Amino acid sequence: MSTLLITHPACLEHSTPLGHPERPDRLRAIERALEAEKFQSLARVLAPAAALETVALAHPMDYILQIREATPKQGLVRLDADTGMSPGSFEAALRAVGGAVHAVDEVLTKKAANAFVATRPPGHHAESARAMGFCLFGNAAIAARHAQNRHGIARAAIVDFDAHHGNGSQQILWADGSVMYCSTHQMPLFPGTGAMSETGEHDTIVNAPLRPGDGSDAFRAAFADRILPRLGDFRPELIIISAGFDAHMRDPLANLNLVEDDFAWATRKIMDVADRCAEGRVVSVLEGGYDLEGLANSVAAHVITLMRG
Repeated sequence: MSTLLITHPACLEHSTPLGHPERPDRLRAIERALEAEKFQSLARVLAPAAALETVALAHPMDYILQIREATPKQGLVRLDADTGMSPGSFEAALRAVGGAVHAVDEVLTKKAANAFVATRPPGHHAESARAMGFCLFGNAAIAARHAQNRHGIARAAIVDFDAHHGNGSQQILWADGSVMYCSTHQMPLFPGTGAMSETGEHDTIVNAPLRPGDGSDAFRAAFADRILPRLGDFRPELIIISAGFDAHMRDPLANLNLVEDDFAWATRKIMDVADRCAEGRVVSVLEGGYDLEGLANSVAAHVITLMRG
């Protein structure tokens, strides 16, 4: 079994205003990085579009239809100050959900060892009935619920190392004791959530905030001291990574100082937990990362680690 890469050209058709950090070039940079010879053994498939019923695992149907109706016939429409849609956005969002869900199917049926889903728009800021922070639907949260609904997984976990706290994932899963959400993120920073005291109704939300300027040592300590022990105790049967790479030192939207090897290290540590309690089952979905060079190099380090390189 090999690592599976899931993407789709429709995700390039989600257009954003000129100068917007969450832009199609992000996927092009990742694509170029993963064309290198060391990635030739990746299995590659196109992301299917998710059914609306699948999206409804984490969002009310009236919200999903509202987003569909908001899709413009031409030009761009704003949903809030930094989240918008173009004519291709709704399909891109369905492919992002569909890619995450397909990755779960392939990994849980042992057709792939693990998977990386390179799609956009990202998902972890989307609350159950609110688009925000460049996100329309909660890709990772939907994937976790799908694993439970379709494959009978009792406990799933999401580990989020994006520089921004995944307020949407946290809100969707707040009262759900069967899915653990763990996050390292910069505080203070958008969206303002993610304090250590935010633990959810079942103590299954684990936040490990970092200070602006923090680098490898603080990040690895937060992971090793706070997240990994809780994750191990929870014993998830599947781990989903919300893989944001904007904690990279080059990134313009945050002030953390991680380097490529930190993402590789975190990926290895997550895989170690998965090996112990989840038969190695890991699905990674792209979140943030806005400096193209930092993003491409970090994704390469992340994916080669998934390939057990």
